[in-house]
Amino acid sequence: MKRFLSISGPNLNLLGQRKTSIYKEASLDEIHSKLMKKATELGVEVDCVQFNSEGDIIDCMQTVPGKYEGVILNAGALAHYSYALRSAIGTMLVPCVEVFISNVYAREDFRHKSVLADVCVGVISGFGANSYVLALEALVNLVKP
Repeated sequence: MKRFLSISGPNLNLLGQRKTSIYKEASLDEIHSKLMKKATELGVEVDCVQFNSEGDIIDCMQTVPGKYEGVILNAGALAHYSYALRSAIGTMLVPCVEVFISNVYAREDFRHKSVLADVCVGVISGFGANSYVLALEALVNLVKP
């Protein structure tokens, strides 16, 4: 069975506790539940992890080759400045979809630029928890034989 990995970055463990006007999801666990339900429907597996440290995200990315078919990445604020994550995406050797829960283009100007976007196969932004679900659907379709 094909396996995928969802990585969520700094502060996403606080969903439901911060800026609920922007981040409407009750919790990251709720997002993971929706993602796992969709994975079951699609006949694939998905592992979900969250890290507050850039180094931990990179360590996780380095375990991807040979283990996963693709990665869903919500790097949070790191998306706007982490060239280390940008390099790590290339070492995974599998497609990566960048996701944002909120519509970053309806927010502050500094959020409009991601240093990760052009090394990912695509970016999904603004659909809440469904951003993750849409990314999984895209990856499953992308890696079909």
